[in-house]
Amino acid sequence: MLIELDEGYSFGLGLFETILLYNGKPVFLDEHLARINNSIIDLSLTIDKLEKNEVFQYLNNNKNTLEYEVLKIVLSEKNRLFLKREYTYTEKDYQRAFSLNISEVRRNESSIFAFHKTLNYGDNILEKRKSKKTGYDEPIFLNNKNQITEGATSNIFVVVGDKIYTPKLSCGLLNGIVRQYIVSNYDVIESKIDLEFLNNADEIFLTNSLFGIMPVNNLEKKVFKSKEISKEILSSYKKYIENM
Repeated sequence: MLIELDEGYSFGLGLFETILLYNGKPVFLDEHLARINNSIIDLSLTIDKLEKNEVFQYLNNNKNTLEYEVLKIVLSEKNRLFLKREYTYTEKDYQRAFSLNISEVRRNESSIFAFHKTLNYGDNILEKRKSKKTGYDEPIFLNNKNQITEGATSNIFVVVGDKIYTPKLSCGLLNGIVRQYIVSNYDVIESKIDLEFLNNADEIFLTNSLFGIMPVNNLEKKVFKSKEISKEILSSYKKYIENM
């Protein structure tokens, strides 16, 4: 695989999508295509629009019999990469639930890069590695106003009583594909959430395109005993994926 040097690989001015493959079928493909193509426009990048037939051509040439796989698409000015890799989440991950910590790195809500899935992904990767080394699964980022934004590879939802909250997009976060699904299918309040509100939650769950919905066991020393709503949504989501 040859990669040509361009703005994507010199300055991070490129985009990527990570897509779940279920029995070889790309889940939420239309939504992924819409997001990456909108980012091309919003960032004024010199990148050709990603077409659905490109994805299916790659998948048809790289078939597998695994139930779950991961497709990664990377676009830059001179490069279009399609890569498949192993799906690594297991049932044990959902049973034990994730452990979270608060990152010392702040999201810049005034930067356009906070709202797009670009190759400027260093903060996410380094903070995720740091969390793993200290026994946590996912770091949570605050913005410059000390508001909750998102995880390194996930969106966050907070349950208080029978109400579900998630940070407003304006706080500086990526509008995740599964976040869009949850907001569209459940009564979700999008608001500005501070750390005190998070610590007083009854329940927290994360979303991303690969694990779908992930219950949370604890935020540092704060343990969340309830996972009822998380597991209900996870069960419904799995059925939805299977019937797509």
